[in-house]
Amino acid sequence: MTSSPLSTSPSQREMTIRGLILGALITVVFTASNVYLGLKIGLTVASSIPAAVISMSVLRMMGGATILENNLVQTQASAAGTLSCVFISFPCLVMIGYWQHFPYLETMLLSMAGGMTGVLFTVPLRRAMVTHSTLPYPEGVAAAEILKAGSETGNPDSLKALLTGGLVSAVVTLATGGLRLLADGAATTATWGGAVFRASTGFSLALLGAGYLVGIAGGIAMLLGAIIAWGMAVPVLSTLLPNPAHLGPADFATALWAQKVRFMGAGTISVAAVWTLAVLARPVAAGIRDMLRAGAGIGDAGDERDLAPRTLGLLAGVLLLVLFGLFVVFQMPVATNGHAIVTAALAAVAFCALFGFLVAAACGYMAGIVGSSSSPLSGIAIIATVMIASFLLLLEGLGLLPAEMAANNHHLAIAFALFLLSAIVASTAISNDNLQDLKTGQLVGASPWRQQAALLVGCASGALVIPPVLELLYQAYGFVGAMPRPGMDASHALAAPQPALLVTLTTGIFRHQLDWTMILLGVGLGITLIATDLLLRRRGGALPPLAVGIGLYLPPAVSVTLAIGALLGWACTRRAQGGRSPHAETGTGTMLASGFIVGESLTGVLLAAIAGATGRDDTLSILPAEAGRMPTLLGFGVFVAICIWFGRSLRRG
Repeated sequence: MTSSPLSTSPSQREMTIRGLILGALITVVFTASNVYLGLKIGLTVASSIPAAVISMSVLRMMGGATILENNLVQTQASAAGTLSCVFISFPCLVMIGYWQHFPYLETMLLSMAGGMTGVLFTVPLRRAMVTHSTLPYPEGVAAAEILKAGSETGNPDSLKALLTGGLVSAVVTLATGGLRLLADGAATTATWGGAVFRASTGFSLALLGAGYLVGIAGGIAMLLGAIIAWGMAVPVLSTLLPNPAHLGPADFATALWAQKVRFMGAGTISVAAVWTLAVLARPVAAGIRDMLRAGAGIGDAGDERDLAPRTLGLLAGVLLLVLFGLFVVFQMPVATNGHAIVTAALAAVAFCALFGFLVAAACGYMAGIVGSSSSPLSGIAIIATVMIASFLLLLEGLGLLPAEMAANNHHLAIAFALFLLSAIVASTAISNDNLQDLKTGQLVGASPWRQQAALLVGCASGALVIPPVLELLYQAYGFVGAMPRPGMDASHALAAPQPALLVTLTTGIFRHQLDWTMILLGVGLGITLIATDLLLRRRGGALPPLAVGIGLYLPPAVSVTLAIGALLGWACTRRAQGGRSPHAETGTGTMLASGFIVGESLTGVLLAAIAGATGRDDTLSILPAEAGRMPTLLGFGVFVAICIWFGRSLRRG
């Protein structure tokens, strides 16, 4: 479906105090839920469309709402929800033991400064990649259609679906993670000769909803990744490698996956991300060239006016100074040579500015083609990690870094690389999402400079929320791979898949400990998958290589449950709507799925707060220890019942 720009009255109000306050409140909800979801399963939910629905409903009740005011609210909330992608990098510093907690000022300021640089990077790209571009921007167009529909006829059923999904998911999460009446998944292990096979699935409604939003191609690809990992790689490795710790079959299979197969997934993800960038290199270069030609028009008067060049320059200078100060302060507890500290900080700022802009252009273009949710941010983070580590090793070889960078087995160098990565991730995530929002604004007649201001406000408000949420989740659950805190139940630790991978890569590069055999196997698999995807696309199909790599890397319960959601959405929506894609962003299914994610995520944060206050994560548990398999059976039954209800809702429509 194509969409044309909407004519709006010059008198329509756009940026209002109540809109900014509402956007900040929605920010708290989606930032907290995305941080939790990202640390649990490695995925986040796009917040633009749910934020638009909530904004329309609330402002309509208050009276006098306009489509432009609603658009700015969703723009602000979308930026803040996207900024939560720093969950990819900040936990790494806790995992390696450099941080014992998440210091508020450092975490907040780096998130805010990194995100705001992402906004600045997209300003000169807007004309070339949005105004004068034929890129489809699927999520931006969908959000615009929702805003237009809401301004004309209203859509109370969408908000009802969002609230219903959230309530159902919250109740199930409370019964699972709080009362412990329901299990959160089931697994079985089998052996055949020397081979170990393990199958598992989760009962998470957030994963079910996320699978629906991912779509059938991504869901099948992630399921294929899980099958390759657990149906092929683990059984083969279990016959070839000894079991030195004499672990049980289930633990041995899990250890092989964590220590071997995940490296294979990292190789697949890396080559898929490089391929995506290579395919987009020419159009991205053309977009930058057009941007430079149109650069003289930035700041012109009229409806197409961006933030003024003087404002951009002043803000850029302030942000670079903030980043410089953060990089200096980060080294000071360990390093002592002031000149070397300043040199390292200047090099890091230069890397943020140059590499950050190039990645912003690439990710913005990818978002324009496949949408923000499908853009390979994790793969970009992996590439950035390798480049940052290589860059620092080069500076170390030239004698430009503090001597402490190489001391203690490169502990400071590893930490500094991950801290720098956090700024790049924040900038990349925001630039990945902002052009999508600017496309929505173009279609509803919004003022670009006001949208850009709202994006900056969204980065600031999101950055205020991120540190306490990270700290709360770490204190309550902990992260897999981090040192467990006293009294913490390690079985309930958040998986934090991307941080674990980035720690492994960074540590391996600096200490020369990478398992290159498995990484190269993953690269070979990635090349095969790319060729397969090209052949399938010629016939109207697809097999996203990046999604297969993610399926290899994520825990099997995550990949399988995501695939269930994707298959359920595809089957039910196809039957009800004559073959229309289940990834339709404007349907009831999208709002129910978003509700599943938000309800589980916010309840998880609430349970984390209770655990943090009491010092125990089983405070609300009411199930006796001798319950046996009852929670698993109950959890399975509830999950199946909700899948049936969800499927019927999709068929209705």
